Amino acid sequence: MTAQPPRPPAHLSRLAVMGALVVALALTACGQRPSETQAGEAKRPIVIGVSLPLTGDFAQPGSEAKRGYEIWRDMVNAKGGVLGRQVELKIVDDASNQDTVVADYTKLITQDKVDLLLGTFSSLLNHPASAVAEKNGMVFVEPAGGAPSMFERGFKYLFFAQPATAPRQADVFVNWIKSLPAAERPESAAYPSQDDPFALPVIKSMQEQLEALGVRTVYSEVYPADTTNFQSVASTLASKKPDLVAQGAVFEDGVGMVRALKQLGFSPKMLFQTSAPSNSSQYSDGVGLGSTEGVFYTVSWNEKATTPLNAEFVAAYRKAHSAAPAEDAADAFAAAQVLAAAVTAVGAIDQDKMRDWLHANTVETLLGPLSWKENGEPKGSFLLAQWQSGKVEVVGPPELATTKTVVNPKPAWK
Repeated sequence: MTAQPPRPPAHLSRLAVMGALVVALALTACGQRPSETQAGEAKRPIVIGVSLPLTGDFAQPGSEAKRGYEIWRDMVNAKGGVLGRQVELKIVDDASNQDTVVADYTKLITQDKVDLLLGTFSSLLNHPASAVAEKNGMVFVEPAGGAPSMFERGFKYLFFAQPATAPRQADVFVNWIKSLPAAERPESAAYPSQDDPFALPVIKSMQEQLEALGVRTVYSEVYPADTTNFQSVASTLASKKPDLVAQGAVFEDGVGMVRALKQLGFSPKMLFQTSAPSNSSQYSDGVGLGSTEGVFYTVSWNEKATTPLNAEFVAAYRKAHSAAPAEDAADAFAAAQVLAAAVTAVGAIDQDKMRDWLHANTVETLLGPLSWKENGEPKGSFLLAQWQSGKVEVVGPPELATTKTVVNPKPAWK
């Protein structure tokens, strides 16, 4: 996160993008008797079509999503499948390209005639992909793609399988800053962000909220998605010496910024990045384990969570890949749980009934309970995570924290 695909025009860059509480885990489908309408297909596998960015800009998180989907498939098949049928994944590579992802999902639906769909990675790709699904009347559960533009189109078959959308991601960090004594709050802040439809709204929301608290903005700029050299931005930040650097970072840009700041010897008192630090060992390998200490980010999932199936997912991931799971893998697993829960509850592969059921119910996933507004936007909130002593801890909200310790200020780079 191989040959790079052509980028869309700049103005499209990074855009595309209770009722009853039902404990309906994907694995609870195991052993259920198929409905009469499916009896003739009981031996045929259920085929789920997915296009993922396995090469190109989003290859790193796209590959993690693939791992999450595959672990879910293996776990559910070991327990008997969905509606008594084994599950097959038909995964193709969209090369991080908007045109390719449209062609992929069109082919999966019209030529391959897959039974179900799961989403790709990023708002950039899910924006056009979800339009293909909507046109064909197929439920589209996406694991990553929380840009506001995703939910402004009135789609009925779209469901985002994370707790909240991008603008809400900043809230938990701002709330933590509000909880600090006035003397410990940052006086100044810098807001560099990639031109990404998920990362940018997070940073804009944070800037607005912190300015309302009296935190002075000394830098606020958007850099192109293909930026690889951060020396100039880092040099500007070092000259302005903000207490807080809040970066809208996807992955490689987050690593690049830390490396550039380290070379200049500037270490802010607080560092917040969007999704980059959630990439587990890939992030710590990229910036150096010692340089992760005190880095904040918001996250949809925690390895230590006691949510149903989380421990089993973590164990299966570690066994398969000899590493801790990345958030993108967990999000993909949860998206598959949501889809399977709808199929199980309806008792058949009926796209309209599945859509209506998801709009009316809550699904328990390893991310926690997920429910949606009519436009597919989730109703929950994120967690505030921080790297501490080489591992990730949840530090907010307090009732969900895995530690009472918060590293503040951030120590110097190592």
